[in-house]
Amino acid sequence: MKVVDNVLELIGKTPLVKLRGCVPKSSHTFFAKVEFFNPGGSIKDRVALKMIEEAEKRGDLQPGGTIVEATSGNTGLGLALVARMKGYRCVLTIPDKMSEEKVNTIKAFGAEVIITPANVEPEDPRSHYSVAKKFALDQGAFLANQFHNPDNPKAHYESTGLEIWEQTGGKVDVFVDGNGTGGTVSGTARFLKEKKPSVKIVCADPVGSILYDLYYYKEVRTPPERYEMEGIGEDMLPGNVHFDVMDEFVRVKDKDAFQLCREIMLKDGLFVGPSSGAALVAAIEYSKKLSTPSTIVVIFPDSGAKYLSKVFNDKWMKEKGFL
Repeated sequence: MKVVDNVLELIGKTPLVKLRGCVPKSSHTFFAKVEFFNPGGSIKDRVALKMIEEAEKRGDLQPGGTIVEATSGNTGLGLALVARMKGYRCVLTIPDKMSEEKVNTIKAFGAEVIITPANVEPEDPRSHYSVAKKFALDQGAFLANQFHNPDNPKAHYESTGLEIWEQTGGKVDVFVDGNGTGGTVSGTARFLKEKKPSVKIVCADPVGSILYDLYYYKEVRTPPERYEMEGIGEDMLPGNVHFDVMDEFVRVKDKDAFQLCREIMLKDGLFVGPSSGAALVAAIEYSKKLSTPSTIVVIFPDSGAKYLSKVFNDKWMKEKGFL
């Protein structure tokens, strides 16, 4: 690897790893795009850097300014890292269901954290969305707004999609990821479909999220409920969820995602978080429908190090009924 002048130059260009032990024997080939190789530990580093760079170009972010965001943790980590390297103040609002490791890591990166209740409506003034908007308005700060900022999917259109296309030599048939802000799926999918219209885009959606209903029925038929997976699924429709480039949603239960997350570590040596387990659950389920051998690429968004108190904690797993 070449010598770099700044840690931000290490964002992107993550490896694609063939999965062997944690996937069923079949004619299909499963690859994981392993995003914990980013310096901030997740795929959200790509988004953080892009949103800040574009804000600088537009003049929305001035030297010494403040960056504010509502986040489930990983975007916050990316923003905290980029803000620290560029000399900005960073203030993050985070739901109280997020792991202690994520919160402490964000603080270690120098960001300020405001904890908000997780089980409230997005419009509730106590929600992490509302608190972030009010703080940014009161402080005259830059609201990164990952759920609606078009620079989010743009980051993945320009990097993640291109990398997957090059790493597979254009042979990717199916792309699978969890859907949260929509940025990764929407941006990557758009790039891949422009290159190869036959590519199928599959989204893992936690039971308790409303995105599955909105995709298939155009309305919420089952009210949102609390679930334990972090960073994927939603209780509202983000502007960056572009249904037009998505082909299928697969509902995933917490228990299945958390158990497979452990198997990924034990059988393939990849120390990843529960959203990676969820994406692979969806990929395996979808693969059963495929009649011809296919190359399936799954996003593994972050490291398991942020979930030691959850998925890799036997006591917590048993209390939740996952073991």
